[in-house]
Amino acid sequence: MALCWGTGSVANNGSLSSSNRKGSTMDRRKFLLLMGSGISQKYLPHLSIRTSTESGASSVPHETGGRTILSLNGTWEIDDSVSADVIPSSFSHKVDVPGLIHSSTPPFPDVDEFDGGAWIRELRQNEIEEHLHVGEIPTIDLSRFTVQERRYFWYRTTFVAPSTRQLARLRVNKAQFGAAVWLNSSKIGEHYACFTAGHFDLSERIRWSAENELVVRIGAHPGVLPYGVIGGIDWEKKAWTPGIYDEVSVYFNDNPAIESVQIAPRISPLEILVQTRVRNYRPEPLQAVLNFAVRPNNSAQVIQRFARQISLEAGAEKVFDEKIPLPGARLWSPEDPQLYHLEVSTGTDHVTARFGIREFRFDTPTQRAYLNGQPYFLRGSNVTLHRFFEDPVSGRLPWDEMWVRELLTNIPKRLNWNCFRFCIGPVPDQWLDIADEAGLLIQYEYPIWTGPRSAGVAETFKVYDEKQLTLEFSEWIRDHCNHPSVAIWDASNESWFPDLSAKIIPAVRALDLSERPWENSYNPPAGPDDPVEQHPYLFDPSPGNKIHIESMEDLEFRGGADRAGLPTSHALILNEYGWLWVNRDGSPTTLTKKIWEKILPASATPEDRLEEYAYLIAGLTEYWRAYRHFAAVMHFVFLSYSKPDGATSDSFQDVKGLKLEPHFEEYMINAFRPIGVYINFWRPTVQAGSARELEVMMINDHADPTSGMISILLEDEGGRQLTKMEAPFALSGFGQQTYCFDFRFPQSVGKCWLKAIANPSSGKEKTMTVSRRRVELMGGA
Repeated sequence: MALCWGTGSVANNGSLSSSNRKGSTMDRRKFLLLMGSGISQKYLPHLSIRTSTESGASSVPHETGGRTILSLNGTWEIDDSVSADVIPSSFSHKVDVPGLIHSSTPPFPDVDEFDGGAWIRELRQNEIEEHLHVGEIPTIDLSRFTVQERRYFWYRTTFVAPSTRQLARLRVNKAQFGAAVWLNSSKIGEHYACFTAGHFDLSERIRWSAENELVVRIGAHPGVLPYGVIGGIDWEKKAWTPGIYDEVSVYFNDNPAIESVQIAPRISPLEILVQTRVRNYRPEPLQAVLNFAVRPNNSAQVIQRFARQISLEAGAEKVFDEKIPLPGARLWSPEDPQLYHLEVSTGTDHVTARFGIREFRFDTPTQRAYLNGQPYFLRGSNVTLHRFFEDPVSGRLPWDEMWVRELLTNIPKRLNWNCFRFCIGPVPDQWLDIADEAGLLIQYEYPIWTGPRSAGVAETFKVYDEKQLTLEFSEWIRDHCNHPSVAIWDASNESWFPDLSAKIIPAVRALDLSERPWENSYNPPAGPDDPVEQHPYLFDPSPGNKIHIESMEDLEFRGGADRAGLPTSHALILNEYGWLWVNRDGSPTTLTKKIWEKILPASATPEDRLEEYAYLIAGLTEYWRAYRHFAAVMHFVFLSYSKPDGATSDSFQDVKGLKLEPHFEEYMINAFRPIGVYINFWRPTVQAGSARELEVMMINDHADPTSGMISILLEDEGGRQLTKMEAPFALSGFGQQTYCFDFRFPQSVGKCWLKAIANPSSGKEKTMTVSRRRVELMGGA
């Protein structure tokens, strides 16, 4: 569980109160004092975030040694309005929390319908004409972007508070588009950010030992957000889906209160740096004891204790830094995702945070990623959850724990993946909790996509306000700072946005005690060892694509050095490539229709396209990995929408049942094996009986050396072996080698499979890796 609970005061503009915002740059201590942090309740074993009942939200609070937490997940009432200020007199629909409004019953007409791309273009034009100011609700005529007359949705539930405590706070983990809260008909405050948690102080309006009515208003679409608030920009989305899409809870405790805890692991020596913010709500000074206890996940055994006396002046907040040694603790890694719990208590308040002990960084001189002091090659894919939200079959799947666990645990392991980019939109906190347990390294991307630098764009695109974005990034770090799975902060996707590197990332970087690297798209790296992502779409036919290829045969002489991003000598992350998508039904997407007309004949079936896609994307994966130019190779995309008007698609045959398209699964398992094999050969035809030198490139992603036999063979379409050569191979830890074979093709003619097969006999990996190419042996002169 990433601990970062918090209670920063919430002003009506959705930011912290103005007295807390005197500059865009925040040092680490000021961040803790002003903002606080939040904790996912998932790790309190009595709570189930799947709670959903007809009677409303969960009403059974739980005592945790000074803190009582009440989950409000469940079925809420909901209705809509045009007005932002008048609570509906009746609520005639029901909706799950967490969830999305398009799943409400009965359904609302036209929900999600909003032309976000046209909206952003209109904002740009109004900026140029100086019609908009930061913090204002735009007065642009929304009828040009949506048929919805509504502007807001209102959620309603009730809960019974426990007997009197000194504090009651509400946490709404994520809601789009913005959240405003009323308790017992009194407005509490607003939090407009769509991708970070909102905290609301209920203490003055709560009815203790009695029923309370809670109402949360959210925007129906991004058009109601104040100018400068990030509503998410994805130029390939068609729907803009409102809802409280993450957990909601109320927590009660007494004074002094633990406002936040951040844990930063260190591996040499083995220890954790703990930063705890405690607040005294009384008008007189006090003394207390701050107690710490560490235990392994799923264990009651305490392996370390620590205590210190603290003093707080009247009404004061104070940050306490501790280093807690953990000799003998196990390091967290994808291969061994060991987790620990830190319990922090004042006697009047108690918080439990989950963490893993790991260090992750990139190194510019070697252009490699390092995990726990060793080089580490990242293999994986992308999740575009907010695109999946608009998929007709998505429904409740993103909040079905068993479905998410299969998606993030078993399937990635089968495909030899150790990482994901959570792309162009955040996920519910539970996804990161599961990623911690599954041992995934996450490149976590904020939903900013401005596009590349071009005439006029960089100079005029100022939809993002520096202070607001600094605030949102600060909250983003606050919410997820203790997740070992969160390895990289990703500020933007395919964006020319120089202020991110020059101003915003430097302003928030020190808030993360774990010192994670930042990635920032087309902009210069903000730090000396920050990585740079590349999207070399070789099959993209756009006129400006200077690395376009007509066929895979072009790869034989390119050396894996194609770039599509910022020129740099920093470590490179390849997290998009291909431009070959097909929908789940085998039809081309809107971006690839013309490409598939060239790749396959008009008579090709959907099954033909699915198999060819798997063959080509696996070949590209082998190619990019083999040359070792990239510290990370991530296929695009593992989870997305799939629909007739979609730009991209995932490769599930049955996304509900999480069954991958069989060809894709078979090819990609081999393409991503830690012992990688690539045949540098893509000729579609070869003269029967001819001789050719065949180059087989091999890589070893493991730290341990490996050896065995590498074979190259030719089979006919029926699987009958026609000829074979083999040789021993030996690869050092993290090594690469190319093996050359003077290969003579047989005299027979016909369609064949050329295969290179690595059979390791020593080292960590004992599984065979296969690289394959189609080739037709031709007769005649």
